[in-house]
Amino acid sequence: MSTRTYSDAIECLNSLQSNKATLDAVKATGGRLNDLAIPEMVEYWERIHNHTRDELNTLNVIHITGTKGKGSASAFTSSILCHVKPEWKIGLYTSPHMVSVRERIRINGTPLSEEVFAKFFFEVWDALDANTQRKNPNTPVRPMYFRFMTLVAFHAFIKLKVNATVLEVGVGGTYDSTNIVPRPVVTGITSLGFDHQGVLGNTLGEIASQKAGIFKEGVPALTVSQPEEGLKSLRKRAKELELHLIEVPSTGFSEIKLGLAGTHQASNASLAVKLAQIFLRQKASIEPEYPLPKSYIDGLQNVRWPGRCQTVPDPGHRRITWFLDGAHTPESLDCCMQWFVSPGVGLTLQPSPRRPIRALIFNITHGRSGNSFLAAMQTAQATQLKIYGRDEDSQTFFDHVIFCTNVTYVSGSWKKDLTAVSTSEQELAQLKTQKELASAWSEQNPSFPQSSIHIVPTIEHAVNVVRGLESESNDTDVSVLVTGSLHLVGGLIEAASLSDIAL
Repeated sequence: MSTRTYSDAIECLNSLQSNKATLDAVKATGGRLNDLAIPEMVEYWERIHNHTRDELNTLNVIHITGTKGKGSASAFTSSILCHVKPEWKIGLYTSPHMVSVRERIRINGTPLSEEVFAKFFFEVWDALDANTQRKNPNTPVRPMYFRFMTLVAFHAFIKLKVNATVLEVGVGGTYDSTNIVPRPVVTGITSLGFDHQGVLGNTLGEIASQKAGIFKEGVPALTVSQPEEGLKSLRKRAKELELHLIEVPSTGFSEIKLGLAGTHQASNASLAVKLAQIFLRQKASIEPEYPLPKSYIDGLQNVRWPGRCQTVPDPGHRRITWFLDGAHTPESLDCCMQWFVSPGVGLTLQPSPRRPIRALIFNITHGRSGNSFLAAMQTAQATQLKIYGRDEDSQTFFDHVIFCTNVTYVSGSWKKDLTAVSTSEQELAQLKTQKELASAWSEQNPSFPQSSIHIVPTIEHAVNVVRGLESESNDTDVSVLVTGSLHLVGGLIEAASLSDIAL
C-alpha cells in the first residue's frame, strides 16, 4: 500500500472524470441534478476517517466565489495572510490546475509535494473503499473528480492543522462541493458575469443568487462593485440571512505594483485586503491599519498566480515571449485584451514601424461559442488600439493565429495531470472546434491571409509553429498570446518547457 505513487494517484483520479455524455446530460437538466450535491458531499465526508461536518469549521475558512477573478482574489488573500502571519500554516484550495494536480492544494503558497499528495489522496480513496454504506444506494462509492479533490483538500488541511483556509468555489456557490463548510469566517464575491457552463441561469440576477449561496447567517459577506441586477440579488440574499453585505470599492492601489498584471486586479486585491482584515481581526485580534502596513503590501506585490496575465520569456528561444492568460469567459477575455493590447505588453511602448511578430494561440472547451468569443476579443482589441492612439488595423493586429486542441503532445498523448476524458475523441480527430474557430476568424477578419491561419491537433504542434516563426523572422521578436482556456495555458507551459519559470 505504501508504494503507491503520485502517478498512481493521478491515474485513480482521472478514472473519476465524467465523460462528455455525462456532462451533457447534467447540462440538459439546467443543473437540477445539483440538488443532491450538498447532501451527497456531506455523506462522502463523513465516510472518511469519522470526519464530521462541524470539524470543517476548525479550518477557519475564507470562502470566495465569483465569475471572474475568484482565483486571483484567493491567491492575493493567501499571500497577504502568509506575510502578516508567517508563523501560520495557510491552506489554499483552488481549481483548475495549470500543470500538476497538486497545485490545487497549497500550504503557504507551495503545492503539496508528490509524496504528501499521494499519502492524503490514498487515505481518502481507501477510506471510501472501506466504508461503502450509503443512505442512497444509487450514490456512487466515490464522487466525481472535483468533489473528490475537495475531500482530499479538506482532509489534508485538517491533518496538517492549518490556521486558515482560503477556499475557492469551483462553480456557482449554492451547490458547489466546497459549500459544505457550516460556518466560514468570512465570504467574498468577485466580479459577476455569465458563466461559460450556461447551467446557472439566464440572467445575471439568477447567477448572483447562485453565488450568494455561500453566504451564511451571521458570517460577514463581501462583494466588489457589481452590475445593479447582480447586486440586487446579493442584497436580497443577505437580507434573508440578516447579515450586512459589505461592498468593497476598488481603490487605494495606485502606488502599489500588484504582483498580478491587469487593471482588473485592483478589484481582486481590494476584496482580498478586506477579507484578510476581517479574518485577522476575528482570528488574531489584529485591527485594520490605514494606510496598509508593509506586510499587506508585500503580500500584494509578491503574489504568484500562474497563467493569469503572465509574461514568460522563453528560456530556450530568446526572441520568443509568451503572454499567458487562461481567460475563458467573455468578461475575462475582455480583461485579457485590455492587458495584452497595451504599451509594454502586446504594443511597443511608443508607436514604431518595427514591432514583434504577434501570434495568437486559442482554444475553447465545453461547447462554448467560438464566434462570440472571438468577436468579443476583436471588439476589445479595436477599443484598446483607439485608446492608445494606434492606427493599426485591428483585423491584422495578429500576424498569425493558431487554433489547437488541448492535447499536450505531438504523439497525441496528454500529460497525465492534464488528461481530459470529457473531450470528444471524434471531435478531436476531426478538429471540429478548431475548424469552426478558424472559419469564424475568417468571417470576422476577411482581410486576414489564409496562409497565416493554422489548425493543428496538439499544443506541441502550436509551439512548433511559433518556433518556426522565430526561425523565419530574420531577428524579429515573436510575441505570443495564449488564451481561451486554462487547460490550454497549462498544456502550453508543459509543452514549451516553461514550468521552471512560469510556475
